[in-house]
Formats: sequence, structure tokens, C-alpha cells
Amino acid sequence: MLAQTDDDNRPVRRAADLVEAFSSAEKTPAAFRIGAESEKFGVRTETGAPLAYDGEFSVTRLFQWLMERGWEPERESPAGPVIALRRASQSITLEPGSQFELSGSPLTDLHAVRAELDAHFAELAPIAKEMGLTWLGVGFQPLASQADLSWVPKQRYAIMREYLPPLGDAAHDMMRRTATVQVNLDYSSEADAMRKLVVGLKLSPLVHALSANSPFIERRVAGKKSVRGDVWLHMDPSRSGLVARVLRAREPRYSDYVEWALDSGMFLIKRGGETLANTGQPFRDYLESGYRNERATFADWKLHLNTLFPEVRLKNTLEARCADSQKLELSTAVPALWVGLFYDDTALARAEDLAREIDLDALFASRSALVTRGLDASIGALPVRALAERLLQIAADGLDRRALLDQSGKTERVHLEPLIALVSRGITPADELLDGLTGYGPFSIGELVKRCAALR
Repeated sequence: MLAQTDDDNRPVRRAADLVEAFSSAEKTPAAFRIGAESEKFGVRTETGAPLAYDGEFSVTRLFQWLMERGWEPERESPAGPVIALRRASQSITLEPGSQFELSGSPLTDLHAVRAELDAHFAELAPIAKEMGLTWLGVGFQPLASQADLSWVPKQRYAIMREYLPPLGDAAHDMMRRTATVQVNLDYSSEADAMRKLVVGLKLSPLVHALSANSPFIERRVAGKKSVRGDVWLHMDPSRSGLVARVLRAREPRYSDYVEWALDSGMFLIKRGGETLANTGQPFRDYLESGYRNERATFADWKLHLNTLFPEVRLKNTLEARCADSQKLELSTAVPALWVGLFYDDTALARAEDLAREIDLDALFASRSALVTRGLDASIGALPVRALAERLLQIAADGLDRRALLDQSGKTERVHLEPLIALVSRGITPADELLDGLTGYGPFSIGELVKRCAALR
């Protein structure tokens, strides 16, 4: 999330001022950090019942247990329900269907990122055992239907629940049945930010294909390597996808992303702790005409930027958000890939060269095949498996050049190696989940819980 300050309550005078949200976040390379985010589904081990927000088998029970151990509750109003927890620079947040997310601290290296994630699962282990809970590390809920899921009582989600479905028929699936692993990375200047954004957007469908990890829907084989990826192809196109305006710009600038964001519909604004639904008004119109006597502020703009869902999102960081959630062993692999590409100059230049080989029209045309076939797809005449192997090698070399060693003397490449090993065999995480299954289901709950568990 974009952090807000008292200064953000000042009015926005003109669209050109909106680039400040990005330029003010520029950092020197020495100050670059890694912020990983990892979502997972909680289910009852024996029955497969999904974790609810409230009740005996619920988020509120988990939250109470964690609050007794030092986590601080966050509410949208003084008397409102707890919707998140915070401890130091970590937070635990909830997606609309009670997907449980760790938003990690800004850390200097991937070894620390993995240690933080290990510690998170270790902390949850006693209460998970007590509740009979298993965490699933997959991109789409493999067991539950929409009717099986509760709604998290967050004000924004109530608005999204009504607003998004007419704009994309998979909106509720996106909200309640998908999970992802994401990473937030820094940039040093406008040129650096836009270079990384273009490379990230253009390579995101490839990264998604090689890390696809959601082949099941309601206990059946879906016929797609990433059901989550297919869901995102049926979402509001004005706020998701590959941001064609940026990719087609001759010399992309912050202003290109601003112009794209200005034409996306708003969800809400906040005034004095009160949420005002303002669904569908393009921020451009809100900037020019206001809403119910309210005028645009920088806080409104930051909030709007946090309601946009492109494959790589520009805010006070670059957030790569294209990948399915993974089992623990692979949860650091996706951040490692992006760190290797973005935090080493040689790797970024080589990734840029690879991205230039991909025809943009062919990329858009291949998106359905990529989420369906994974490594067996092509982008135009380019086989995805060959592209994936090249991309992983570029990232691995970048991680080696960073030369940040763990206690065993290994570079950060060690976190990418499980994914490299899969792709070298021509398979994705989804193929591993499917290995040995016969038929299309429905499969037993026990079998799918075992296969999809984040900890195996």
C-alpha cells in the first residue's frame, strides 16, 4: 500500500502534479529493498472446509491468538472488526475470501525474505495444529465454490463486490478464490522506474506461464495450468492487464502511467474516517469536477493507485503481481526471479533485450494460451519453454553477481533453483500438482489437500 501522510490531504491542482507519488519514492540503489507478499488459503484438513472470517474455524480466532503474542489489530473504525494485524514493519492482511497474506518487511536480501517466511509459518504452526488447519499454496482455491466462502467485512470489498462483476464476469472469483505471491522492488529515477516497468509488464505473462500453479477448480482438473491467470483475463480491463499505453509509448514516462490511471474508474474516497463509495467515476473526471462537493487530494490519488491491478503496478515501489501462490519451497523463487532481473544492471539490460524480441501484438494474442498451456505455449513463433530457460538464466546470473551469501556461502540464486529445476524438465508447478492423477475428477478432498499444501 502507498503510505499516506498529513501532507496528502492537500488538494491536487492539476494532473501533472500526480507524478509526485512516484518521483518522491525514488531511492539510491544502496537503499533498495525487497518486500515480499505471500497469500495462502486456509482449509480444515479433514473436510476441506474453507477458513471463514468469523466463527470457530476462522480468521478471527487466528487473529486473537496472534494478538496475544504481540501483533497489533487494525480496524477501519474504532468499533469496527479487525481486518489486519501489524507488528513492526510486517503486516498480516486478508483478501475478500479470507485468503491470509503476509506482507513482509523491507529486507536487503532474499535469504532474509525466506527466513521471514519460514518464521511466519513456524509462528502459525501451533494454532494451525490446534484448529486442524492446512495452508494451501496454490493460485486458485481447488476445493470451494463461491457459495462455500464468507466475505471479509472490509469497506472496500463491499464496494468492489457490487461494482466489479458487470465489468468482468470473473470478478468474485478474483476476489475470493485467487491467491498470489508478489514482490515490491525499488527504483532510482523516472528512467529506471519506467525501464523496469516496461520490462516487467512485457515479461509478466512469461513469468506467469513458467510458474503456473492452479490447475484445479472445485476438485476437478480445469484444463488450464493457471485458473487464476484465466480469471484475470476476465477482469475489468481498465484497471488490470499489461497497460498497453505504457508498452506502446516510444519513451515511457511517469505521465504515461498517470494518464492510464486517470481513466480507470474509482472505488471510493475517505473523509474523516468515513468511506464514501464513488464507483466508476474516472479519476480524471473527479479531478476536474469533484464528487459530492469533495475535491481530489493526494490521499485520494494514492488510494486510487492501490485499487489498480496491472501485472506490474507502479506506486512507491514496483509491485510484480503476476504469479500464482506457491508452496513454501517456491514462494521465494518468484521474488528471486524479479530481484535477479531488476537489481543487477547487466541482467536488466539482458532482460530488456529478451523483451524486445517479443512482439507486443503476439504477446497480447497469446495470453489465453499461456495460462492454459504454460511452458507448452508459444508467443508468436517463440516457444515459451526456450524463453523461460533464457529468462531464468539471466535472473540466476544477476543473483550471483549480487554476491549476497547465506551462512552456507550460497548466493541468492539458491532461492531460484527449485524453479530452474522444474523448467529444465519442461514442467511448471501445476504439472507437479497433476502428476500421477488419472481422470479429471472430482478427486478426494484428502488427495487435493495433500497435493496443494504449502508445507509438504
